[in-house]
Amino acid sequence: MASVHAGDTGAPAAYQAFDYLATMVAIVSPDGHCLFANATFEQVLGLSRRAVLRSVLFDWFAEPDKLRDIVAAVIGNEFSTSRLDALLKRGTPHGEALPVHVIVNQMDKPNLVLVEMIELQLLTRQDREERALGQAQANKELIRNLAHEIKNPLGGIRGAAQLLAMEVESRELTEYTQVIVHEADRLQLLVDRLLAPHRRPHVVGDVNIHEVCERVRSLIMAEFPRGLEVERDYDISIPEFRGDREQLIQAVLNIAHNAAQALAERIATGDACIKLRTRIARQVTLGKTRFRLALELHIEDNGPGIPESIRDRIFYPLVSGRDGGSGLGLTLAQTFVQQHHGTIDCESEPGRTNFKIVIPLP
Repeated sequence: MASVHAGDTGAPAAYQAFDYLATMVAIVSPDGHCLFANATFEQVLGLSRRAVLRSVLFDWFAEPDKLRDIVAAVIGNEFSTSRLDALLKRGTPHGEALPVHVIVNQMDKPNLVLVEMIELQLLTRQDREERALGQAQANKELIRNLAHEIKNPLGGIRGAAQLLAMEVESRELTEYTQVIVHEADRLQLLVDRLLAPHRRPHVVGDVNIHEVCERVRSLIMAEFPRGLEVERDYDISIPEFRGDREQLIQAVLNIAHNAAQALAERIATGDACIKLRTRIARQVTLGKTRFRLALELHIEDNGPGIPESIRDRIFYPLVSGRDGGSGLGLTLAQTFVQQHHGTIDCESEPGRTNFKIVIPLP
């Protein structure tokens, strides 16, 4: 029987494929001792494989008796498979609980079962990402069609106003025609911004994410030189990847600029802070695709938070939590990130807002 004992750190060849799964997998004996734990299980628990293999699987659950009974029933051939929802503790057996869906399956070896644990948050996140991608596509088509419908008559309105201005002699009427031309130009500028991400070609080259962050930091510090600190927390081991540097600068800048504007009160008191943090994530699922490595870029601020009334709609076009805002910055940021096969998400509460960009790495 191929197995991994408590003192081993490697996995037998028969089990190595489990390390590529996004879900947590453990192979356990009837008493719950782990004979194998895959890389995802290690990562979620925050422990080394050696530490996991010295433990009893049941000890990691808030209600171990339920899982113990199911494992015994599957090993006793009462069921070939069984499922339950449970709370998995992390860090230590007394750590923070993580809701998981547990599937216990028979194996072709006697007195062993395969226990698969799926984060309920992962299922929710994947569903949210799929909805966001679908919504982004719908927004893209809506914006494109709407922009063209606006643009066609807009040129005629502007041209007619200019011709009318040449004919009228009254200064007051001339001012009215100038208002028409000015407002037509403003709408034209809005339409151009709506169409910009769909017109501009995707220019691919080698991208260093920290050069992107430093460029954004310098722009923000130039605009807000006092009362705002832009902290760096970089993982310098992150490799370069293929992408559009200018698009990524614009995406990060849009988020950081929104944060700086939301921090107006804290800037006035001198304790405003935006933090740029980069990390490597391993075995990441984006959409329905599994990636061995991914970049995580966090843009975090200590502002008032996003109003709850728009929190679920912040990536929709023309939705803004600020008076005078165009509501296009986050929409464009999402578009540019998705063009890099990545995702963008946000968590917000009073005193902390965190935008997380995840982009697959080679």
